[in-house]
Amino acid sequence: MKKSTLFFVFTLLFVAVCSTAFSQNSLKTPLQINDIFDMEMVADAQISPDGSKIIYQRAFMDIMTDRKYANLWIVNADGTNPRPLTQGNQNDVSPQWSHDGTKVAFLSNRQDEKMKLYVMYLDTRQMVALTNTSQTPGRFQWSPDDSQLAFTMFVPSKKKSLLELPSKPEGAKWAEPPVYIDEMYYKADGRGFLKPGNRQIFTIGMDGGTPRQWTTSAHDHSSPSWAADGKTMYFTANLHDDHELVPYNSEVYSLSLESGEIAALTTRFGPDDLSAVSPDGKKIAYTGFDDRFQGYQVAALYVMNADGSEPKILTAELDRDVENVIWKNDSKGLYFLYGDEGDNKIAYVSLSGKVETLVEGVGGLSLGRPYNAGGFSVSNNGSFAYTIGAVDHPADLGVFANGKSQRLTNLNNDLFAFREIGNVEEIWWESSYDGQKIQGWIVTPPNFDPNKKYPMILEIHGGPWTMYGSSFTAEIQLFAAAGYVVLYSNPRGSTGYGEAFGNAIHHNYPGNDYDDLMSGVDAVIDRGYIDTDNLFVTGGSGGGVLTAWIVGKTDRFKAAVSAKPVINWASEALYADLAIWATKYVFGDKPWEIPEEYFRRSPLSLVGNVKTPTMVLTGEADQRTPIPESEQYYMALKLQEVETAMVRIPGASHGITSKPSGMAYKVASILSWFEHYRNK
Repeated sequence: MKKSTLFFVFTLLFVAVCSTAFSQNSLKTPLQINDIFDMEMVADAQISPDGSKIIYQRAFMDIMTDRKYANLWIVNADGTNPRPLTQGNQNDVSPQWSHDGTKVAFLSNRQDEKMKLYVMYLDTRQMVALTNTSQTPGRFQWSPDDSQLAFTMFVPSKKKSLLELPSKPEGAKWAEPPVYIDEMYYKADGRGFLKPGNRQIFTIGMDGGTPRQWTTSAHDHSSPSWAADGKTMYFTANLHDDHELVPYNSEVYSLSLESGEIAALTTRFGPDDLSAVSPDGKKIAYTGFDDRFQGYQVAALYVMNADGSEPKILTAELDRDVENVIWKNDSKGLYFLYGDEGDNKIAYVSLSGKVETLVEGVGGLSLGRPYNAGGFSVSNNGSFAYTIGAVDHPADLGVFANGKSQRLTNLNNDLFAFREIGNVEEIWWESSYDGQKIQGWIVTPPNFDPNKKYPMILEIHGGPWTMYGSSFTAEIQLFAAAGYVVLYSNPRGSTGYGEAFGNAIHHNYPGNDYDDLMSGVDAVIDRGYIDTDNLFVTGGSGGGVLTAWIVGKTDRFKAAVSAKPVINWASEALYADLAIWATKYVFGDKPWEIPEEYFRRSPLSLVGNVKTPTMVLTGEADQRTPIPESEQYYMALKLQEVETAMVRIPGASHGITSKPSGMAYKVASILSWFEHYRNK
């Protein structure tokens, strides 16, 4: 072949390749609602004791059954040789390595949809179900010699009733008998009406059989942790006589496995939650605070001697909540996770209290909205496995070793190869109320042109004491895919900015967080690409409260969707599953003691001002912000002749997105309402 001909062929090939690459890129389309079912994420990444391998949950969804599933995968810590340990449409969750690295314990419903505690022997991949109980085992931990597992499990009890009911004749068909209730906590969101009984502590050996029960009191017991010698166990519980009226006053207890004796190791007023026993068995780490009945109180890290003496706070200077605490192998310090300005970070603290941040970008576990949840584990050599999160992907597997972080998986490459998502930009502004700096994030539509005008959605987080962050969010990305610029943020009251910022709405929620949000809207408008005639607002739970509050204070928004809101704080306090939280922490008194304050802070007090078309959306099984709250608002708006609608999600609890379709229905409902009023 002549050189000229060869050059011509190569030129054509180059042009063809470039054209193909261009056409493939141009074929990328915005995210679609049903793409939710194709998204996967890493969870519960557990690194082996020697740091050589990682076992993790690979979570996925099935569009046909509308269910979430998870299998276990294993990969070398350098990212090589990824492969499944389990497979199938089932839930294999909560893996935990044995101390010698030869076995892994986990929970699975692989047989008969019944969740059991399993152990897999990693050399042969053989597995055995240790439990076959009627109730599901909870949190578990290996004994120091790997011969047993300690775990919690609900133990039903017989309900006592004062009702003397008539007996029906044999063969008669009567209605279901009445239910007698005399407990303060008789229902819970996601669980409905509670069955009588309590969570107790058990142990079981590697041969399986009948678990041994160690606690029997009429209280819930949690977080069992072994002493180094295997003769003592520690746990968390609230065994006080007034536990119903003072539910946040838990203690750390010791349990002798020789005598069965239980002793309290902490005594202060407030929650003390066991984290871990040091490898040498000499100290116990726990988190908590001295309860002052504030809306937000930072959970600090403490250590004490194994007998409960000499308690000491280690993170007094951090001013951030501490969680996921793990001892260093030499017992000279601890690793932990903390949230900071929208990011989750892994830190190390010495027993002298010196804190050093090691890893950032831990998160990605909240697929729906950008709650930046994350987790990690640590090996004996100080390397970490963690869920790595970012604005452009759900949780993947990350590893930190020798001072460097590496992303090992990219589970959603297949989906994002042909879907274009919106760009996410961090933004800070000053509140019009007092100049307080507020952090937020702007999400722009795919193929965004700053010279054009776009409708805008203000999306507000719940809580209110929680934190949004720089994390992937399917819901907000779907709003952007529909052509909206979206602003989400952390107004005052959010966690991750210290106790003073989080407590700025103490006994004043909703309040000046409204000013923070409106200042954020103005800051985005100042950028010049927002169509101010098409502003929309939505939020869920605490964000639903603020959405209803906002439309009662301004008519600048074209339409609103208040999802699972509190509309009347008096009815919320007496009907929802958190009566003590509402009365003692959010308000400080009961509704009949300060009725004016309950009404002043209820969106119902502002309903006479509302002109904005407003939809309410709530799960029918919601016990946290029960659907009567939404029904009150819907009827109030109807009486005011405001354009309104109510969307009820059958069977859904407060976590509407617990089923994949719940997220799809929620997003579709919100967008349908906004599209109806857009440009109208």
